[in-house]
Amino acid sequence: MVTKKSAEPIPAPAEQKPVRARILEAAFSAFMERGFAETSTLEIATRARASKRALYAEFSSKQDMLVACIRERAQRLSLPADLPELSDRVTLERALVVFGTQLLREVSDPAVVAVFRLAIAEAVRASKVAQTLNDVAIASSRAALREIMRRATAKGLLGGEPVAMADHFFGLLWGSRMLGLLLNIAERPSMREITARAEAAAGAFLLAYPAPAART
Repeated sequence: MVTKKSAEPIPAPAEQKPVRARILEAAFSAFMERGFAETSTLEIATRARASKRALYAEFSSKQDMLVACIRERAQRLSLPADLPELSDRVTLERALVVFGTQLLREVSDPAVVAVFRLAIAEAVRASKVAQTLNDVAIASSRAALREIMRRATAKGLLGGEPVAMADHFFGLLWGSRMLGLLLNIAERPSMREITARAEAAAGAFLLAYPAPAART
């Protein structure tokens, strides 16, 4: 008698995401739904289908989980790998467009916007959320942009103070768009809109900051 072969192998229950990934996903969703202060480690462990012992083996506190959630997203706000070498004003403009495009794309991601909303909502009850966001994610993007400005200044392509110039470029890049995203009255920009906005910001920035040799 010929035995019929089974159609498709059924995945074993053990084939799941690592416990750390499950905990971070559970923590992030719980923070978004209930708020940082109101979320307990027990709820996170339950959502992650993990024991509290396993949870504390990975993270010492809720704060550590929050930092890990934010840090994962902050990694995408560092200097782009394809940033061109700054040799003249043309490559500087290209670098600003590349950085601006990456920043707008990553920060306008719904998950990142949700983190900003969480920080605002918890500003009174759990100020550590805003502090963590500032220290880990915002500081990362600002440090990356300041490094571009520092390199451009060292090459004689810009005349100005790197921190102030970075802040100015951020303002040109975002305008009021981030406020619209936070208030849920603006849609996430398309890639075409993001590129156009980064190009416009870079162009306006270079007009405001001519090369030192061009100053009268």
